[in-house]
Amino acid sequence: MNVFEFRNLLKSEDRKEKRKSFLRSLVKSVETGANGTQDYVVKKGPGKDKIAKTRQ
Repeated sequence: MNVFEFRNLLKSEDRKEKRKSFLRSLVKSVETGANGTQDYVVKKGPGKDKIAKTRQ
């Protein structure tokens, strides 16, 4: 491997690493359970505002 090939290899690895870090920064973390995505909340009846373990 000559010097030219070695430099190209290093540049391509740097580009790959920059691209990975950029894509990681674009991913937004989400809050678990936000907007009722985790559990079902009873809205009517005697158990109002309680979290149901299973849907009926």
